[in-house]
Amino acid sequence: MNKKVSVIIAAYNAKETIARAVNSALAENGISQVIIVDDASTDETGKIAAACDDGTNRLEILTQPKNAGPSAARNRALERCRSEWITILDADDFFLPGRIAGLLAYADQADMIADDMWQVPEENPNGPRRALLGEGTELPCAVTLEDFVMSNITRSGQERKELGFIKPLIRNEILKRNNIHYKENMRLGEDYELYTRTLASGAKLLLVPAQGYVSVVRAGSLSGRHTPEDLRHLRDCNKTLLSDFPDLPQSAKAALKRHYHDTNCRLQWRLLIEAVKKRDIIATAKTFMHPWPVPLYLLEKLAEQFKIRILRHPA
Repeated sequence: MNKKVSVIIAAYNAKETIARAVNSALAENGISQVIIVDDASTDETGKIAAACDDGTNRLEILTQPKNAGPSAARNRALERCRSEWITILDADDFFLPGRIAGLLAYADQADMIADDMWQVPEENPNGPRRALLGEGTELPCAVTLEDFVMSNITRSGQERKELGFIKPLIRNEILKRNNIHYKENMRLGEDYELYTRTLASGAKLLLVPAQGYVSVVRAGSLSGRHTPEDLRHLRDCNKTLLSDFPDLPQSAKAALKRHYHDTNCRLQWRLLIEAVKKRDIIATAKTFMHPWPVPLYLLEKLAEQFKIRILRHPA
């Protein structure tokens, strides 16, 4: 492997944005591969991506025989990565010039190097940007396994700054040595699981100031319309991690358990909504039979919804 970077882009029906993503990756110094995995798109995503070829033999287009989700698409690309570093670029997003060089400047300090991300609305991707982490975050800083997991947990009265959204450079060697890949049953939180597993395997994560990853925020993005099954897989990955890494520090184990319970609260809320819509009394009752803090969480959410309805329809 050389000291350059392989960029993986999983794409499904992304004809409007794929060229921007591919071109931004190919324009970066230090890129040895840009691997596009077309996840059985029904539009011209693959053709548009192929048309971006700049003649440097760095662009590779793979096509999935059937739609299998981003995890399966990324795993197929991971098998073909031959660079020292790999990184993910979502098909909706793009790099600003110099991002990869900026991250590689920290290459001797960590196994995972992530920068704060710029967020822009879909309707104005070239307009004002908002940082994911924003003010109050001292960068660069080392991020422990416990820090990372806790950042993905909802805390009352605090703005949620999920590090699960980051798109780090990751040493290819540490993934291969530990047989780390994306869990293909996960369509929500697959990055969280892979990053947590990599940290649990001994990787060091460094978080640095924004270098130029632009995340285009869409109202209908996959992470905003997850199903109960998606939440169940995300919840249960914490138990699997605890089982796979029994020697983790107690603080890390406690964080994983908290993430499990936090996600279970969200899952039971979704199930409660479905049960109420179906007027299923038994299913409704079952959601309250989970361990603490689920009952309190559900009562708080119900009170919140009641208050919203009162404000919308005052007497």
